[in-house]
Amino acid sequence: MQDTHDGPAAAGHAGHEHGHTSGHAHRPDGHAGHRDHSHDSPNAKATHQVSPATAAAPGTVYTCPMHPQIRQNAPGNCPICGMTLEPMLPSLDEQENPELADFRRRFWWTLPLTVLVTALAMLGHRLENGGVPGQNLIEFALGTPVVLWSGWPFFRRGWESVHHLRPNMWTLIGIGTAAAYGYSVLATFLPELFPPAFRMNGKVGVYFEAAAVIVSLTLLGQILELRARAETSAAIKSLLGLAPKTARRIAQDGSEADVALSEVQVGDVLRVRPGEKVPVDGEVLEGESAVDEAMLTGEPVPVTKRPGDKVIGATVNTSGALVMRADKVGAATMLSQIVQMVAQAQRSRAPMQRLADVVAGYFVMVVVAVALLTLVGWGLWGPDPSWNYGFVNAVAVLIIACPCALGLATPMSVMAATGQAATQGVLFRDAAAIESLRTVDTLIVDKTGTLTEGRPAFSRVIGAANVTEDEVLTLAASLDQGSEHPLAHAIVEEARRRGLALAKPDSFESASGIGVRGLVNGQSLALGNTALMDAEGVDWRPLQGEAETLRAEGASVMYLARAGQLAGLLAVADPVKGTTAEALTRLRESGLRVVMATGDGVTTARSVGQRLGISEVYGEVKPADKLALVERFQAEGRIVAMAGDGINDAPALAKADVGIAMGTGTDVAINSAHLTLVKGDLRAIARARDISRATVRNMHQNLAFAFLYNALGIPLAAGLLYPFTGQLLSPMIAALAMSLSSVSVVTNASRLRRSRAGQGSGS
Repeated sequence: MQDTHDGPAAAGHAGHEHGHTSGHAHRPDGHAGHRDHSHDSPNAKATHQVSPATAAAPGTVYTCPMHPQIRQNAPGNCPICGMTLEPMLPSLDEQENPELADFRRRFWWTLPLTVLVTALAMLGHRLENGGVPGQNLIEFALGTPVVLWSGWPFFRRGWESVHHLRPNMWTLIGIGTAAAYGYSVLATFLPELFPPAFRMNGKVGVYFEAAAVIVSLTLLGQILELRARAETSAAIKSLLGLAPKTARRIAQDGSEADVALSEVQVGDVLRVRPGEKVPVDGEVLEGESAVDEAMLTGEPVPVTKRPGDKVIGATVNTSGALVMRADKVGAATMLSQIVQMVAQAQRSRAPMQRLADVVAGYFVMVVVAVALLTLVGWGLWGPDPSWNYGFVNAVAVLIIACPCALGLATPMSVMAATGQAATQGVLFRDAAAIESLRTVDTLIVDKTGTLTEGRPAFSRVIGAANVTEDEVLTLAASLDQGSEHPLAHAIVEEARRRGLALAKPDSFESASGIGVRGLVNGQSLALGNTALMDAEGVDWRPLQGEAETLRAEGASVMYLARAGQLAGLLAVADPVKGTTAEALTRLRESGLRVVMATGDGVTTARSVGQRLGISEVYGEVKPADKLALVERFQAEGRIVAMAGDGINDAPALAKADVGIAMGTGTDVAINSAHLTLVKGDLRAIARARDISRATVRNMHQNLAFAFLYNALGIPLAAGLLYPFTGQLLSPMIAALAMSLSSVSVVTNASRLRRSRAGQGSGS
């Protein structure tokens, strides 16, 4: 749909290249195809496309929240970080998270034992004789079920991390808990093994209460984290919940019946009554009504739909009754495509996470080394009983230094932000697009379908010497039957409206970005802009005056040549979208440099640019020229975004720092872009930039907290402040801090779901 003409000509209509290529992308307007993101990692498995009506069907792919490159077709644990894998696409009918249920059961069943063993240990410390009779055995009996049963999932994951040579948080928790429990068992049953340096008042201390509390607090932290993480999938679940369960199908004999949505087939005629949801994507055949599309596009004002208009599944019919034809069903609907794109974006990695990944790669081994140094340092140089102090502090170091908060810092922000953006009609392809958009300072925009409606109306036809208007229109429309470009549609529709007899083209060829060529009734025709006329050796100057007048009025002009001679010209007007002026004003006010690049003639481009306040306008540009323009601005040090909707925009969209596709555009454009605006409304760019800023700010907060937490927590646990304060950090307090660190990161990311960033302008 790209303007590539001196008029749409060309569109040459470049439109007939209209995205009909192999390997279609997921596109929010429901066009068929797939976008395979399995290249994210060599370990990635192909994902299954799931329609809202059948979400979470067999074949669900599971992935890790922290390491999205890990994908498998069955539940399990991540071999890198040990976290439980979760479905890439949540389901509305899925049961409670089994891991959450398991942890909660282990926590509540053993919590009384943890409380008792802790109370007994505190009581023993206060008694003058050093404890109650048989205290160590009682603590062993109380603490063992907590450590060995409740803590079993932690030990299993810790062992798996060693087996896979992937040390992680479970390695530290497993070592710390096992050390405290094992030390206490030996001290209880074989105290004679310990030298005097380990004894206080003649007894070897035990730490059953520390091991039990570490397990209970870790379980509590995991429960809170799993609950918070579940909220990040709420956006996808809300999208899945938009789909109606049934549709009212009209049979050929006129009878009507409600059928399950999964039974609706392409071509079915459906009735949508007032207050009902549109069941699938399609076209209105009868009736008129206002349809609320806010849930998918972010546009709050209902849109009037009449026969011939497209409707989107899951939108709400507010007033009149409609009869529609089903064009897209199941996984091909816009809603299903949006769900898939959001799910893919949520599992992508933000560039900002690279530093955290590098740190986490060495983190566990460094922590183990620090714990050993703490043990030896206190044992050799600490006050009596020095090795007891060393042991307790080493365990505290292992427990407090959990890298989970670091790993969750950006993935949780990305998941929350992409879901929130989708509810506002903005689909980010990946986390990198979210991170980059806020830095853009230059926006290049296409005209047709981007600034304008992309639904042009025929304006005028002028014949050259000895050629009638009807003859020009007949030849042009006959040739344009091979094109799907909206400019071509306008010409064909006008010819049919006049009752002209059209001939089927004998051949049809697109001259990329400048027009079309072909044979009609044995006559060689060329329809396009001046560049095409020059390439054909046709003198277009006899009609230059008329063409300039039409362009000054904002119309796109195409010249028609027959057998190498100028036959006439046609003008098509494409109205500017009602929201474009507001959108551009807001973007300029935010500091963006806005540039128009179009295949239309320079005069037409300047006319549209003047109406919209765009002073920097480039006309008659080919796809290669748009690409060169992006590269030129980038060479000047600018961060460039390109917004377009046509196949001819694809090279520039792919090259730009952020490519922005209109959801109403071609598959190729959407596949090349980093960001898709579902409604094709440029106001959504401002919303997307607000979301980008809020998300990156949230990422910074999470990473800063995670780094600061470990930077302060490890020295405190190691006892570096003991000479100044006389206080040590108990392993139990370390366990509480470790659990709360991950919960705080996830909770902070969840704030993005409630953020109003970007809302209020056109949404």
